Amino acid sequence: MIPSIPSHPVLTLDGAKRLEAGLFGGDETKEWLAMQHAGRALGLAALQDFRELAEFPGNARLLLLVGKGHNGGDALLAAQAILSHHSQARVDLWLLFGERALRPLAARAYRELVQSAPDRVRLISSAEELAEGYDLALDGVFGFQFRLPLAKEQAAIFTRVNRHPIRFRAAVDLPSGLGDGQALRADFTYATGSVKAPVTEATNLTVVGRLRYLDLGFFDLSADLETRERVLTEAVLAPLKALRPASSDKRTYGHVFILGGSRSYPGAVLMSTLAALHSGAGLVTAFVPDSLVPAYAARVPEAIWVGWPETPEGGLALEGFHLLRERIERANALLIGPGVGREPETLALLTDIVKTASLPLVIDADALQPMIVQAGSAPRILTPHAGEFARIAGGKMLIDFSREAHAVTVLKGPLTNISDGNAAYLSCHGGPVLARGGSGDILAGLIGGLLAQHPTEPVLAACLGVIWQGIAADWLARSHGQGSVRTTQILDFLEAALRDERP
Repeated sequence: MIPSIPSHPVLTLDGAKRLEAGLFGGDETKEWLAMQHAGRALGLAALQDFRELAEFPGNARLLLLVGKGHNGGDALLAAQAILSHHSQARVDLWLLFGERALRPLAARAYRELVQSAPDRVRLISSAEELAEGYDLALDGVFGFQFRLPLAKEQAAIFTRVNRHPIRFRAAVDLPSGLGDGQALRADFTYATGSVKAPVTEATNLTVVGRLRYLDLGFFDLSADLETRERVLTEAVLAPLKALRPASSDKRTYGHVFILGGSRSYPGAVLMSTLAALHSGAGLVTAFVPDSLVPAYAARVPEAIWVGWPETPEGGLALEGFHLLRERIERANALLIGPGVGREPETLALLTDIVKTASLPLVIDADALQPMIVQAGSAPRILTPHAGEFARIAGGKMLIDFSREAHAVTVLKGPLTNISDGNAAYLSCHGGPVLARGGSGDILAGLIGGLLAQHPTEPVLAACLGVIWQGIAADWLARSHGQGSVRTTQILDFLEAALRDERP
């Protein structure tokens, strides 16, 4: 049985076809309403994501590539939405199969676009008519029912467009020709209504780019499908957006213990502690090497700092175990690993802690060693990146490993996946702004704090942490760009993500 985490199924192409046939049954009125919804959502999402580059130019030039069917209709209506927000923007429209080939709803969308801005839409019919460059290109050539191979003429057009100067490339549902070496490349792919399995495959990442899910309410109208691969929706965050009870105090929201740090890696545990404090946990206690406590306590007085005996190299020594044992009954969750390094004595300490622990754990960073993650029987969340996962999983797939390890695994990457052994939940938020040191430490601290608040629901705590950090990272990138930012700036956007204060 799949837990009730707010999520929607990732569908095969045939599954998506069956879903839409069941929803619309060939009723063009229903299909047109869905197309209008998809087009508006796509246009606004592209404008929002463009901000990771810059503000969208008022006089932007768009390239619109349109095929015969619904994806072309979605792209046409998206372009109309963009033009309605930017009165000086212009569109070069390439109907790859000609106007007469447009299916009825795509033809209707075409007429609406041209009638809404007749002096700002230029029809083109060859690569020679392309402008010198474009701010945004929308790929609406082929839908998910297209089957390879590409025709030579289409492949030649796609190759030319892929080489053309375009600042931001967006695909409707999935990039046209996906699976062919000459497919149209996208910076962002907007899955409309449902996520189709090919766009989640790692082998397609260079063509798909960033994946966004545009929820059109299809699964509010149709029976949900219990597929093992699912996409998280922002509804996951609902518990964090509600008012807290007036009668609550700091103990209501859990006490998380964090064990980490070393003289070699002093920053990681500090970032995890900061994130845990932002998670809403009532109390945060951090056990760190003695030498780090004065600076940390001065920097972050909200946390309780406990000095731990150090090895000669500056790591956590075995002799400090009593400090944790004396206090462990006060905790609701324990995070271990940020910044601990790989000293044998420290790893032996962490192994002993996990063997004897009874409260739920988050195991992160260098604590992700086979001897540690396999120790004991306490509920646990593991937070590996791809290299760490390879180290602990022994070649197993994510769901299989999580089931056999009796763990919730957060496999970090361009599409972060969370699995409890029953299902895999992917997040469409985050992106390259997270591809920098410290983002994993912040995620671990968030998840640790959330686990202290939901100690019996580790998969919920993991999903909350992943999507919360991802949305905050999106907004950081839209406000400051992807490049010249610091990892800890993500913390500044956690509040706005819960309050829907979009930058």
